[in-house]
Amino acid sequence: MTVAAADTLTWTGPPEVAPRGTLVVLPGRGEHPGIYERFGRRIAVDGYRVTAVADPVADAGRAASLVAAALDGAPGPHVLVGSDTGALLAAALVADGRVPADALVLAGLPAGPPGAPEPDGEVAARTACPTHAARIAAPDGVRAGALAEPVPDGWLERADPARIGVPVLGLHGAADAVAPLDAARAWYARVPLAELVAVTGGRHDALNDATHRTAAASVVLFLERLRLGADLPLIARVTR
Repeated sequence: MTVAAADTLTWTGPPEVAPRGTLVVLPGRGEHPGIYERFGRRIAVDGYRVTAVADPVADAGRAASLVAAALDGAPGPHVLVGSDTGALLAAALVADGRVPADALVLAGLPAGPPGAPEPDGEVAARTACPTHAARIAAPDGVRAGALAEPVPDGWLERADPARIGVPVLGLHGAADAVAPLDAARAWYARVPLAELVAVTGGRHDALNDATHRTAAASVVLFLERLRLGADLPLIARVTR
């Protein structure tokens, strides 16, 4: 089920599935909640409530308020999911102690010098998925040229990895030209408890790229481990 509000979209699972937790998605530059419909629907099927809020770059204070409202009284664990600059703000809200989330899922984190694409190459820089490419190129898709805009002042400093005391899952395209992987890898190395999934050939929109099924599966596995404890005990091991 999809429920629309002024600045949010919410996806909930089948009524027969007991709620297993709540995710709040903070979009990246130029995006809106509807961009995450495919991700929200997929995660909701497994019993997690997913709410996407408005682009934080447009109004960070408003976005933070929407996050708090979405988590108020919602079933735990509470997880902030951010993409691009939304990942920075999600990390900052936890590092600041403003949002008492239980974990973070960060995709395409811009942790270093940006690589802004040319205006006619922005869609290709975001994704190799034809379905997502058509979605963001549509008239109601992303705001053109948004990825060429700078990261808001102070956001990277606020997102201090050493001050994040909750488990973090990073999802990052190995071929991300907007937020290079090496800078992100160095950032995650400073988080007390973090796991980074580097997607082979992946581009900037790690949650909506051609490997969106793998990204969603990685998120669900992380969530299931989180439900067992903040130390993320393993559920299954690959043996040979």
